[in-house]
Amino acid sequence: MKKYFALIAFLFSILLSNAQIVDPVKWSAKVVKVSDIEFDLVTTAKVDAGWHLYSQFTPDGGAMPLVFEYKNQKNNYQLVGKTKESPYKKEFNEVFEIDEYFFIDQATFTQRIKVTNTSFKSIEVFASGQACIEGKCVPTESKLIFKLPEIKVSEDSKEEVKAAVVSLTDTTASNDTETVTDDTSSKEVKSSTTKEEKESSKNDNKESKSLWTIFLLSFLGGFAAILMPCIFPMIPMTVSFFTKQSKTKAEGIRNAIVYGVSIIIIYVLLGSLITGIFGAEALNELSTSVTFNVIFFALLVVFAMSFLGAFEIVLPSSWATKLDSQADKGGVVGIIFMALALAVVSFSCTGPIVGTLLVESASKGGIAPIVGMFGFSLAIALPFMLFAMFPGWLNSMPKSGGWLNTVKVSLGFLELAFAFKFLSNADLVLQKHWLERELFIAIWIAIFGAWALYLFGKYMLPHDYERADKIGVGRLIMAIIVTTFTFYMIPGLWGAPLKILSGLTPPINYAESSNGFGSGGSSHVDLPEHAHKGPHGIIAFEDYEIGLAYAQKVNKPILLDFTGDACANCRKMEDNVWSDKSILPILKEQVVLISLYCDRKIELPKEQQYVSKTTGKEVITIGNKWTDMQITRYESNSQPLYVILNNKGEDASKPIAYTTDIQEYKKWLEDGIKEATK
Repeated sequence: MKKYFALIAFLFSILLSNAQIVDPVKWSAKVVKVSDIEFDLVTTAKVDAGWHLYSQFTPDGGAMPLVFEYKNQKNNYQLVGKTKESPYKKEFNEVFEIDEYFFIDQATFTQRIKVTNTSFKSIEVFASGQACIEGKCVPTESKLIFKLPEIKVSEDSKEEVKAAVVSLTDTTASNDTETVTDDTSSKEVKSSTTKEEKESSKNDNKESKSLWTIFLLSFLGGFAAILMPCIFPMIPMTVSFFTKQSKTKAEGIRNAIVYGVSIIIIYVLLGSLITGIFGAEALNELSTSVTFNVIFFALLVVFAMSFLGAFEIVLPSSWATKLDSQADKGGVVGIIFMALALAVVSFSCTGPIVGTLLVESASKGGIAPIVGMFGFSLAIALPFMLFAMFPGWLNSMPKSGGWLNTVKVSLGFLELAFAFKFLSNADLVLQKHWLERELFIAIWIAIFGAWALYLFGKYMLPHDYERADKIGVGRLIMAIIVTTFTFYMIPGLWGAPLKILSGLTPPINYAESSNGFGSGGSSHVDLPEHAHKGPHGIIAFEDYEIGLAYAQKVNKPILLDFTGDACANCRKMEDNVWSDKSILPILKEQVVLISLYCDRKIELPKEQQYVSKTTGKEVITIGNKWTDMQITRYESNSQPLYVILNNKGEDASKPIAYTTDIQEYKKWLEDGIKEATK
């Protein structure tokens, strides 16, 4: 009886351990006949409750997108168009600061093919992606076999088959490979969407946090535009026009409301035009496009120079003259042309703000330009409408003066600083290390320092009025705030994290040196062979065997880190736990860090590819290799997962996953290191 219970306990323990190997997506495949030689390959992915599977089109910089690889294609069939997918959901990821697209419950993918070999019987498709639940993510893969029905070609279809064969031969002549990957894995495809995808994006009931951010920033931008020399003096003039020309107070209020609504419509149409030209989803690619980021940088520098007084960006004066003549007609049409005239006349002030907001919102993608222009125009329209409703408020308005140009110049400094964010994006994508963290922070310190000196009245710019020795209280407070921020950034030159600027500055490990200036030279020297500077300057290896050999050489235990480029909880651990002053010295001095990226799609050399004995799946990429290692050794496939090993590669601790408890993680580290060094 004891043996019986022991056997049950043993089997139960196996079940519990195997439960860590998560496979939340179940794949199925079927073939739908379209014509004699055309078929739809329909893939269905059923997603477990609470989990979500990422779309093919989820933007770069976040979760791993779904990819379909169509095998044994050569001379057998050709793909017709792109792989279509059912409508997805969209949600903002605070860790990666981008919108992500994903499916819940179930997703369907359809790829049309045209057969060129009528004796061909089956098609092999390899699907790979990422599924997540509450920040915990696992890779999901499946080898799908599509069984084709017997193909009987009619006389009418024979010529079509011949043409398809010729077309396919021409295509494969320049690429003599057995495996052709569907274009959906390329950036070009991710910038194109089907009508269904666009509709699902528009109909998404859950407001994205990024859109709220764009709206608030744009509203503040519109408020700043109100305080510019081109618009602020026009408020009392315009309101007086409505009150004097209207027969009754109610009519004046109505006309002012029409005027304000017209302003909103004009700018929203501008945002709609940008979205329409580029396409709602194509805009998402801007955040990772080197060309666009460099263009945005140049545009913002031009806008900044305009605000600082180097020149003015103006539209042809004939435009304003024609609009004024139309506005004189009166009525609703005349009021609409008055709003157009305001947009044209004030362009020298509003143009750079509008341009900056469009640049930033366009890089967020989707309908962000429309939302941005709505927020901007609402802030401009509200004062005109409110002062028309309550004319007495005009008496409390501050008088126009030199302070308006101070606002304009201040925005110029902000534009200039913001421009370098886009230049940094381009450098990060190219990994050229031209604009590393220290240089970026130094540029910002110089810009904000110059702004602080300007606010303190130490110098004047071209459009400033002659100033008295005194400055106003408001200007002094602003000068103190800018100066404080400037001093706050200075420690960043020596490796301080600058959490307020998280997401704006380059990552802390993208630097000349892990601890900033004067901390021992470049991050590219004095490193062990095949090592690199990981998060917070920790020396890290990305290959297990190489890291193990180094650990034996220096006689240190190993921190084995199963991680991923698209792992949100991995980044949270690195940013919030590893950075702690009680944890970081341990990671830098007492262990050898080996980070194995389980979502890397870099293909292994043919001789290193194999079929896993544990899962039976093909191991063809670096990510497959480390995932298989994690499953085989630790019966888990979710990241992050951490294990302490001795320098012989033997486990010295039980694995630990994501935790926000710094003391728990510290104790786990110390206990594991103690065991590993016995």
